Amino acid sequence: MQNSNKAIIYAGLSVLSWSTVATAFKLALQLQTHFEMLLIASCTALVILATVMTFQSKWSSLALLSTKQWLLYALIGLLNPVIYYLVLFKAYALLPAQIAQPINYSWPILLLILIAIVSHQPIPHKKYIGMALSLGGVIIISAGSGQIQQSAIPVAGLLLALLSALLWAGFWIVNKMNQNVDNTVNLFAIFLFGSVYLLIATLFVPVNLTSNNGFLASMYIGAFEMAIPFIFFSLALKKTNNPVLINQLCYLAPFTSLFIIHLVLKEHIYTTTFIGLILIIVGIIFNEYFAGSRRTK
Repeated sequence: MQNSNKAIIYAGLSVLSWSTVATAFKLALQLQTHFEMLLIASCTALVILATVMTFQSKWSSLALLSTKQWLLYALIGLLNPVIYYLVLFKAYALLPAQIAQPINYSWPILLLILIAIVSHQPIPHKKYIGMALSLGGVIIISAGSGQIQQSAIPVAGLLLALLSALLWAGFWIVNKMNQNVDNTVNLFAIFLFGSVYLLIATLFVPVNLTSNNGFLASMYIGAFEMAIPFIFFSLALKKTNNPVLINQLCYLAPFTSLFIIHLVLKEHIYTTTFIGLILIIVGIIFNEYFAGSRRTK
């Protein structure tokens, strides 16, 4: 099989994985707390990454990491998975999946703002167009969300969803400092620290893992949100000679996710959700491909 075809298959598997996790979040939250979900998911991701490290004979790469890099991973592991996913899961606990998912997906716009702040450089004027489109999408989703349950949607949930997008943008910036580290090694180090932090937290946070279905749902999240899709997406980028196409395939995930949310969770997907999500994606694509630099999750 040609490398280009393999790249598309790998990217497709990543997109399919990411498309299912919003639904998995809601199902798991019916059976476990957001902390219990994260504890199981993070440890599951760590085991999967350790297995991949073994098959790829990459354990020796850990010895090449400097003390400075290990200290940075200690910080990154606290930011993601610990803080980021605790905030994201809590947002999903408070909001319908069709609201939490697209708002979280607005992270590239917040990334643009953070980069401008960190680099002390003004945002190019053209990028304000994309920012306005995406922000308008978030507003439409938030304003129209009252129709979904015929009751007020918690403002705290909306703020947490936005905060999760901001945290992912912050993680993206910090994690770029280790961009020369192999992707699997990078992920393993991140989840090693994250899992250790969460295990230590069990000394202070009550944990009840008696629900087999909840345990399996959280394991699914660890596998298909935190580990496997990132491994496949990294392979796709290595195999392709058209990284733009691979990156663009990611924009299918939130739309496919809405279909799965409707099919499994029985949420009626409202027009405002579609319109808002389209505006968010159009704004991101405009800034990525028509107004400057390109990035990937």
